[in-house]
Amino acid sequence: MLKQSLNFKLLQKLSPQQIQLMKMIQLPTQAFEQRLKQELEENPALESGKENADEYEDLNSDDDFDSAGNENIETEDINIDEYLSDDEIPNYKTQANNYSSDDEEKHIPYASGTSFTQYLKNQINTIRLTDEEVIITDFLIGSIDDSGYIRRDLIDILDDLAFTQNIFTTKEELERLLKIVQQLDPAGVGARDLMECLLIQLKRKKEKPSSTLAIKILENSFDHFVKKHYTKLLQKFHISEETLKEAIQQIEKLNPKPGGSFVSSNKIAEQIVPDFTIRIIEGELELTLNSRNVPELHISNEYNNLLKGYKDSKNKSRSQKDAVMFIKQKLDAAKWFIDAVKQRQQTLFLNMNAIIQHQKEYFLTGDERKLKPMILKDIADVIDMDVSTVSRVANSKYVSTPYGTKLIKEFFSESMKNDQGEDVSTKEIKKILETVIIEEDKKKPLTDDKLSIVLKEKGYPIARRTIAKYREQLNIPVARLRKEM
Repeated sequence: MLKQSLNFKLLQKLSPQQIQLMKMIQLPTQAFEQRLKQELEENPALESGKENADEYEDLNSDDDFDSAGNENIETEDINIDEYLSDDEIPNYKTQANNYSSDDEEKHIPYASGTSFTQYLKNQINTIRLTDEEVIITDFLIGSIDDSGYIRRDLIDILDDLAFTQNIFTTKEELERLLKIVQQLDPAGVGARDLMECLLIQLKRKKEKPSSTLAIKILENSFDHFVKKHYTKLLQKFHISEETLKEAIQQIEKLNPKPGGSFVSSNKIAEQIVPDFTIRIIEGELELTLNSRNVPELHISNEYNNLLKGYKDSKNKSRSQKDAVMFIKQKLDAAKWFIDAVKQRQQTLFLNMNAIIQHQKEYFLTGDERKLKPMILKDIADVIDMDVSTVSRVANSKYVSTPYGTKLIKEFFSESMKNDQGEDVSTKEIKKILETVIIEEDKKKPLTDDKLSIVLKEKGYPIARRTIAKYREQLNIPVARLRKEM
């Protein structure tokens, strides 16, 4: 038997306008320009430039329509999932120019170049090879990664040649052709590991006593060299410290990633446009929002006039009502978008202004040791907004300061207690740790235990494990690998 029941549920849903605002807040300047361009092209009721939109406000009092522009028609609930879907922006919509004429031109022309793989193949074409050898060498070149290495085993390459190219060859023949590939520029390309890469480069140099010794060190004592066991190298090769130093200098001049410089030069660099600018004027901080974040938008007068004409007409056909309902929807969407842009501007400014006040000493001096401990909740409490809103601003926005362009989230850090019981930023501790390591005696670098003692003497009681964690975050190797001759 079927039973019917009635349940009441309290659900908290975000309105489409709230979702639109959250998505716009997290957009950096360039992405926001693209989003603005997209909306201008998709909604003809929205226009850019200075214009008075008061007429639209008056027309909203039209009793013939509800808030969505429908005449006595109940609107269905809006599907929130549709608003949460990622917007696909075609390339032709990304050419935005929504900023004032006195702004500095930020566009950078990029030059297209030959790919790394094609650069190597062009060199192979100058070598006399059989048709089969050309296919194999091309396959080897295709197996080279961006760093210039072949990371795959030759056995796997042999299998791929058999299955994909129907070419059956031997490992010896493949190694012979690999030697040809390794003769290409840049020197060291086609190596299977770091040792082979360095040896290829050394063997191309003119013979010098230091180069000959460097080759012997790499071939016979590569592990000792990598681990900087210089005492063992001195004993094994029966050489003086000065001779060993010259050989090591020869190795240090080599390029461990021969393909890296070529690939990076052909990559399109990401252009960063600051969302904020901070200036110091007469000892005071001045914050300005990038003008590209403050476009001038208004409601289309043409669409307003269409509504006016419909309102004044005595005979209203069904087709006219359908058209006007569409117009009202577009006008409402345009008004929502304008409100979202204004709220975005206010939210960005409030967040950044609160960050400036909290980190005022740093922005006035540029000294990272002046950075105070600051977490997202500190700013959220000041501006009375949710932590997620502050996170959206901090994670994707940049600010131009007198000391360079910074990602806003870099100003956030946790706190630790110093020996006086005061809260200090972990960034301050990392900066001091980095300074201590830079100034250490490189012949006897400080271990993590000794670094912990040094920082304790400076007033920062930090455990050795914490020192190790901060050192890794700063990409600083252990003491043994920092040792120099």
